[in-house]
Amino acid sequence: PVFAMGIAGVSYFLSGGLAHAAQSDNGFRSLSDIGPLQPPDENGIMLPAGFRSRVVARSGQMPTSNSAFRWHASPDGGACFPTSEGGWVYVSNSEESSQTGGVGALRFNANGSIVDAYSILENTSRNCAGGATPWGTWLSCEEIESGQVFECDPMGNTAAVVRPGLGTFNHEAVAVDLQHNCAYLTEDMRDGGLYRFVSARGLPDLTEGRLEIAAVVSRDGVDYIEWLEISDPQGSIVATRRQVPDYFPFNGGEGIAMHDSKVYFTTKGDNRVWCYDTLSQRIDVIYDAATSSNPILTGVDNVAITPGGDVLVAEDGGNMQIVVLTTDFEPVPLLQIIGQDDSEICGPAFDPTYRRLYFSSQNGMTGRGEDGITYEIAALGS
Repeated sequence: PVFAMGIAGVSYFLSGGLAHAAQSDNGFRSLSDIGPLQPPDENGIMLPAGFRSRVVARSGQMPTSNSAFRWHASPDGGACFPTSEGGWVYVSNSEESSQTGGVGALRFNANGSIVDAYSILENTSRNCAGGATPWGTWLSCEEIESGQVFECDPMGNTAAVVRPGLGTFNHEAVAVDLQHNCAYLTEDMRDGGLYRFVSARGLPDLTEGRLEIAAVVSRDGVDYIEWLEISDPQGSIVATRRQVPDYFPFNGGEGIAMHDSKVYFTTKGDNRVWCYDTLSQRIDVIYDAATSSNPILTGVDNVAITPGGDVLVAEDGGNMQIVVLTTDFEPVPLLQIIGQDDSEICGPAFDPTYRRLYFSSQNGMTGRGEDGITYEIAALGS
């Protein structure tokens, strides 16, 4: 089945996604001129002047008295979705193993207060990152050898559906490209592939399609991607990436997101950020910690993008920062968590107004997934 779009989903689809909502509001719309980080606040977070933090959920605790739902352990990838009442929902994966993972959701009203919390996916394993669709669903990715992608309803009204056409492999994240009727997927392996799923019936239908993997060819000193079809997306005999000998191995694919016909993604094994131009097929490394003149970004992981085109990269380890690559690809720290060095920052996502940023510290202060913390950063006055 294809998910039916509710009021919020249709609005999201027609407006081209959350970016549209931010055009009259500059909270996080452009981050090229953010100032230096200030001393840690009461939550141990260093922020630029003009922003504040609050804790919105802790693993094992109830985020709101309106619900008995307890926030999941090991919070990971996430995204925000508008509601029909003017609020929004923040969804968050749980990277717990052995079918104890899934996805939780926090529902906010128009004033930013939490009014509900609930599960939208259960009994899955190592739900790492994923991606929001323009039609208002969340694609949750399992980071295991037999990993699947599950399409989830952020509002919790429709049961999640597995999408086997998107391949069986060590999934990390996904970004949807409406213009080209496809989705791009990363694989968290040392020799992982970059994949493209092309819908057979046209998006938003994810039930059937063609799964491809990227090969890289050089012409006149410039690298381009060529897409090669995978014959068995389930990898029933041979792993998906092994079915195409000429595929290009990416060292630990992580977060992925789209902006202005370009796909940005990270590879943690070599601390690189990549940009793939879907129009020209060109692919470039836009940040490499080994060669950067300002290599402050390491442990590259989840990705989010502002309407102005700034690329946010969360660190898995590193200095526990979210670092902004400005539109000229200069790295600038947006925030830093102090005292949680055995954790990683996960799930950065903006609310529909771009006045608030959500993310989690997966292991919190103790270094254990059962002590994860989910935060909100807001512009003062929000």
